Amino acid sequence: MRKPIIAANWKLNKGPSDTEDFIRGFESKLASLPKGVDIVIAPPFVSLVKATELLSQSRVRVSAQNMSEQDNGAYTGEVSAFMLKEVFVQYVILGHSERRSIYGETDAVINAKILKAHEVELKPIFCIGETLQEREGGKLEEVLRTQITDGLKDVSEKQMLDTVIAYEPVWAIGTGVVATPKQAQDTHEFVRSVITDLYGVSVSEKVRIQYGGSVKPDNAAELLGQKDIDGALVGGAALEVASFADLIKNGVVE
Repeated sequence: MRKPIIAANWKLNKGPSDTEDFIRGFESKLASLPKGVDIVIAPPFVSLVKATELLSQSRVRVSAQNMSEQDNGAYTGEVSAFMLKEVFVQYVILGHSERRSIYGETDAVINAKILKAHEVELKPIFCIGETLQEREGGKLEEVLRTQITDGLKDVSEKQMLDTVIAYEPVWAIGTGVVATPKQAQDTHEFVRSVITDLYGVSVSEKVRIQYGGSVKPDNAAELLGQKDIDGALVGGAALEVASFADLIKNGVVE
């Protein structure tokens, strides 16, 4: 049985002060939330230290939203995996569609980042997803298979077990449009089949695959109730304490 994982991706929101306010409010609700779920919060870089300090004794884990594939050097504006480890971050989101589309990150770059994350024992949340044009053009499986295969190149079976995959249809991110539970389940099932092709059934059955794309408290139960959906990567609905707590409560059945 795979343990659900629900992660809040705050994107370009919440500096250290807002991060502290959110965490203090969320911690007050934590006792009432399901125990059988991993909860992760991904603030911007400037808020990571505040988050890890406040959550050092909590069951809530902290993720970065990105990182460099480089260890150090003349890379202005970059943050390395070693730096994230030094401030006690446990996860890192890699390959998000916004990084791919806005900043031009390729599968090869994302693969280098995933390998670097594993090198320092950070757990990647590896994002994949198709555009509406690709889905309507019948290229869904081709696009996802390429992203998965190239993104996971040289990742070992052991490392794969510490990798979370987040399937986020690009057309559903921040748009209010959500894949139907059947669409989401069918795609998650396909993603798991690709992991089976690469690593075998024993690994693919253990790998957690999140759904992302306008997940909210009122659709969490139906989406997360699907057989191959093991949690959610949440954007807008994770910016408010009550909304994020309700989403977890509704989405995880114990």
